Amino acid sequence: MSEKTFERTIANKTFTISTGKLAQQSNGSVVISQDENMLLVTSTSSVARDGAGFFPLTVEVEERMYARGKIPGSFFKREGRPSTDSILICRLTDRTLRPLFPKGYRNEVQVVAMPLSLDLENPFDILSILGSSISLGISDIPFEGPVSACRIGYINEEFVINPTFEELENSTLDLLVCGTESGVTMIEADGQEIEESIMEEAIKIAQNINSEFIEFQKEIIKNIGKEKAEFQSFAPPEELVQSIKEIIGNELNEAMSNSKSKSETSQKTTEIKEKVSSELSEKFSENQIDEAFELEIESIFRSKILIDNLRPDDRKLTQLRKIDCDVSLLPRTHGSSLFTRGETQILGVTTLGPLTDAQKLDNMSPIDKKEFMLHYNFPPYSVGETGRLGFTGRREIGHGALAEKALAPVLPDQTDFPYTIRIVADTMSSNGSTSMASTCAGSLSLMDAGVPIKSHVAGISIGLVSGENDEFTTLTDIQGLEDHFGDMDFKVAGTENGITAIQLDIKVQHISLEIVKEALDQAKIARLEILKKMEQAIDQPREELNKYAPKMTKINIPVDKIGLVIGPGGKTIKDIVEKTEATLDVQDDGTIFVASSNSESTNMAIEMVENLTKEVEVGEIYTGKVVKIADFGAFVQILPGKDGLVHISELSQERVEYVEDVVELDQEITVEVIRTENGKISLSRKRLLTDDEVEADEIQLKENRDSDRRSNSKNGGRGRDSGGRGRDSGGRGNFRGGGRGRDSGGRGNFRGGGRGR
Repeated sequence: MSEKTFERTIANKTFTISTGKLAQQSNGSVVISQDENMLLVTSTSSVARDGAGFFPLTVEVEERMYARGKIPGSFFKREGRPSTDSILICRLTDRTLRPLFPKGYRNEVQVVAMPLSLDLENPFDILSILGSSISLGISDIPFEGPVSACRIGYINEEFVINPTFEELENSTLDLLVCGTESGVTMIEADGQEIEESIMEEAIKIAQNINSEFIEFQKEIIKNIGKEKAEFQSFAPPEELVQSIKEIIGNELNEAMSNSKSKSETSQKTTEIKEKVSSELSEKFSENQIDEAFELEIESIFRSKILIDNLRPDDRKLTQLRKIDCDVSLLPRTHGSSLFTRGETQILGVTTLGPLTDAQKLDNMSPIDKKEFMLHYNFPPYSVGETGRLGFTGRREIGHGALAEKALAPVLPDQTDFPYTIRIVADTMSSNGSTSMASTCAGSLSLMDAGVPIKSHVAGISIGLVSGENDEFTTLTDIQGLEDHFGDMDFKVAGTENGITAIQLDIKVQHISLEIVKEALDQAKIARLEILKKMEQAIDQPREELNKYAPKMTKINIPVDKIGLVIGPGGKTIKDIVEKTEATLDVQDDGTIFVASSNSESTNMAIEMVENLTKEVEVGEIYTGKVVKIADFGAFVQILPGKDGLVHISELSQERVEYVEDVVELDQEITVEVIRTENGKISLSRKRLLTDDEVEADEIQLKENRDSDRRSNSKNGGRGRDSGGRGRDSGGRGNFRGGGRGRDSGGRGNFRGGGRGR
């Protein structure tokens, strides 16, 4: 196919689509550009695997650090496992595309987005979604798109379409809406307590922009799109579906009506399924039976909801499960909580650390570090199964990121609370909406740790069951069965004042704005109810941090003194950390955060910093160590990195011929600052001497002079060391080993031929 280019300006952003030049062996490939952002997106399909029981779609973002002009920071200096940001973009794209493939389609499909050039000004997640839709649309892969994506910001009470990274820093909303021409397919949002009415308006604006981009995609597909390939549908045969209905009769309906727990329902349905398999296994494959049985469960589930208004656990459609909240469970952690909603239970633990514990990022965005992290874990025992431990999958990363976004808006400003904060949400038991339970548990543990958050944050998931003729029912607080067989998982988190995070996943091809509005309204009612339960456990942050948490102290130094604190190659600051066991984080404006769980360590570190940066003034008295001796005096370190000179005339009230007669290297002496000029410090020892010290000096100096006379009479030189200084007949004597000497008032020859002492 020859190269073709299409261009369209939408909402003041120009998008360029090129095809036919790169990756021509894929089913469909495009290069999508906006400003200097450029992505190659390919779609490739293979034949269906034998016995495929699900649609094997994979979406990948292949990071290329050259796109941002950077060499990878890893030891191997090449790209490895995708960053968290790229994994989240994969999930965004997957959740948008998956509902738009035909039912029964089982061919393996892989969509790969590879950044070729990034301007670090515009987020590229939108381009990943748009490029994926176009590459699938022009390919022969069955795809019921196109689908579009639009980001909305809210700055100074005005909506901004597809804002830049810089604009998002000043925005109270970051909303990403994906949709077809018929309705919404996916929503991802975080906001600073956004009112439901503002959120609804933003979603409408996004959908209007999406409509423009869908028209652009249709034009491209009409020009270069391939004819869609025929495929084998793996939907269960009608004969099998009817056979299952005859075998189970009303048993499955009763099993789903009278069970008190997830495990009980699972046990009953498993027994019924085994009965079905034993009767039909000779005629149908195991995968066919499994899928047909699932369809029968789904049919019964939908009928009970839409017709009878009955949920599997007999709750009302808008009723929450029983909620329990506990705090301060773990004695040595900084903050802990346990949030239980029905059979979903999350243990939340908050840990505080210095700013030096912030996570350093090596990714495809301009954000290079994180001071707040929420890590979500989903061990197999939480669903009563065995499995691999220690592996963090995309689901865990996605759930953690959602709860993290939900809590971030209520955290204190770093200037007021200079800590790195990590929350771990461990799933103890799972039966629906563990990400929203993690938000609640995280909020409780933050307050228990004494983090001054603005208010509690609660999360809830709203489900959807739709039928024919546009009939639908929304469900509050969906559990596992309702999530599995329902059409929507609409997660909404927020405070009493508004929404802080949204994540929408659907299984149908789209939902209407009417359903979006009803879900938001329903979620608000449930959220307020959960917040009341949480406040009963703890209604405000503890007044003091946990005794095991590091205490942070902020000090300020002049900017021009930062180098003194850090030292050459970081030597000075490392020395402070080693000696005090405190951590120091130095900011560019001269602010230093000192952290330690031990107040003595903190005070010691602060004292060392203050000494380094302190201006020495005349009249101040210090006790320091002699670090160097010269003919003319001794250098004394009075502060770390600061030496002053005690001139030989300032050592003692007696006359001093040799500095070593009074002081020695590494000796500690007390001195007074007598002068500072051009950075040079002059000190005096003699001004501080007591009468006893003056007398001691006099005795010592007299002994040294007497020793010199005896040595001179024997050796013609000073006898403290052979070859040392000596006096003879009013002049310096010759050195036996050869040195500078005087004899009879004149310079003598050097016997050894060298100048020495």
